Amino acid sequence: MLVRNLTLRLGRVLSLAVLMAGLGSAAFAADPVYPPGSRFGFEPPADMALSRRFSGFERKEGGATLSVVELPPNAFAELVSGFTDANLLSQGFAVEKREEVKVGDNEGMLYTGEQPADPNATAPAIRKWILVVGTPTVTGLIIAQALPDAETEETMRKLVTGVTLRPPLTLDQQVEALPFRIGNMAGFRPIRVLAGNSVLLTAAPKDQMQNLEQPILVLAQAVQQPPAAEQRDGFARAALASNQTMKDFVIERAQSYRSNGVDWHEIVARAVDMPTNVPVVVSQTIRFNPDGYLRALGVVREDQRTGVLAKFREVVDSVQVK
Repeated sequence: MLVRNLTLRLGRVLSLAVLMAGLGSAAFAADPVYPPGSRFGFEPPADMALSRRFSGFERKEGGATLSVVELPPNAFAELVSGFTDANLLSQGFAVEKREEVKVGDNEGMLYTGEQPADPNATAPAIRKWILVVGTPTVTGLIIAQALPDAETEETMRKLVTGVTLRPPLTLDQQVEALPFRIGNMAGFRPIRVLAGNSVLLTAAPKDQMQNLEQPILVLAQAVQQPPAAEQRDGFARAALASNQTMKDFVIERAQSYRSNGVDWHEIVARAVDMPTNVPVVVSQTIRFNPDGYLRALGVVREDQRTGVLAKFREVVDSVQVK
């Protein structure tokens, strides 16, 4: 199951970048550059910069990207055994070569190949490099891709295999690296940062929760074109309904509004938590920015809702995008 989920994730990561044709390459940075919150650092060429759309780098003129995903330490062996030629080809990656590499004292497996050109389209084949790095504390899944004229094979291989690893970041450091700042915790506290762009908060002392015994609030930022104003209500309802851990949604209210020059959409709904069959109240607030949106999803047991929705709102209203 883990391999299947990771293979599906690989497909999503491979499709993150919209590659555009570019020219040339450039000198590499002198010191490792770490995507915000990531333990994996790289020395990108001068024409590549940190991406605001995903954890990694992209060429300023388009045409090349590198993304990094951090996974549990036991994922290394399962990825390597599950990344068969057939599995990778099903995700649009035709493997030409696989080789064992060393990343410091850690083992790695490098896959080189391409995304074949579509015979029914004019787009060329895309070169791809996937490096899986295994360490005692974390697995790194590093995916790079480039159009033929964007970067040289040597440049991309050096970028991927030149990865370095730093010690684990503290939770405070991970929160500080988020692309937004929370001005008022309103009694909540962070317990986990996910993918460098989202944070899980709770309003009670336990870090490990069962049966939704504590209210939770997730804040996540997406950097992609937001929907047009007339599409936002449908977008918000679809986002709420896409949650696969809850069912039987009954919307109590849904509204768009404007506050402090920013467009928002808020939904409050009742639902049932599927793992526990416990009735819950869900609060979803989406802040629409010119280049993306911030989504907040708060969940509380229905018998604990008094006062909690207002606390959700206090946190969300205090968020400042960096």
